[in-house]
Amino acid sequence: MTFDDRPAPAIRLEEARKERGFKTAKAAVDYFGWSYATYKQHEQGIRGIGRAASKYAKAFRVSEAWLLTGQGEQPGPAVPLISFVSAGHLTEPNGYVPSDDFISIPAGGLPAGDWIALKVEGDSMDLFSPPGSIIFVNRREREAIDGGFYVVRTEDGDATYKRYRKDPERLEPETTNREHKTIYPKGPLTIIGRVRRTMFDFPA
Repeated sequence: MTFDDRPAPAIRLEEARKERGFKTAKAAVDYFGWSYATYKQHEQGIRGIGRAASKYAKAFRVSEAWLLTGQGEQPGPAVPLISFVSAGHLTEPNGYVPSDDFISIPAGGLPAGDWIALKVEGDSMDLFSPPGSIIFVNRREREAIDGGFYVVRTEDGDATYKRYRKDPERLEPETTNREHKTIYPKGPLTIIGRVRRTMFDFPA
C-alpha cells in the first residue's frame, strides 16, 4: 500500500483533473494555458493552491470549497450539454469542451470517458428517450456493438440517435411512432459515441 503524504487539497486537485478527463498534468496545462511548473507544484503539494483554487475549480468543474476543504462529497463529472436534433446537423466538438461554452449537467456515476450530453428532439427513440430527455454520450466508445445505442453521423452529414443491429447492419428506431423507419447504411458508419444514460422528468 502506498501512502500519499501530500496535502489534501493537492490530492483533490489531482482527482479533479483526472475526473475532468485529463490523464496527465501536462494535458491540462496545455489545454488551459497554465504554467506547467506552477501547476505541477500545486499538484505535488509543494505550494498551496489557495490563490489558484477558484481558477482550478472552474476549469475542472468542481466547487472551490470541496477543492480547498473537502467539504461535501466530491462532485461527479459535469457533462457539457449540446443542442441536438434527432435528424439535424450536429457539430462534434474536437478535444475537450471549454466549461464556459456550454451548460454543464452533473452526472455522477458515469465511468471515465469523453462525455457530451444531448437533448433529444423528436420521438424516434421514445421507448427509451422521450422528447426533451437528455442522453449522455461517451465519444470514446465508437465500436458498433449489436444492441447498443449510438449517435451516428449519416452519409449526408446529419446525426441520428438509434439502436444498432447487425446481420444486416442497420439503425433501428425504438418508438411507438410507426412512421419512423429502420435505416440501412450505404457505407461505413461514422459513430459519434455510445449512449449510456437517459435522464428525463416525468410530466406534471
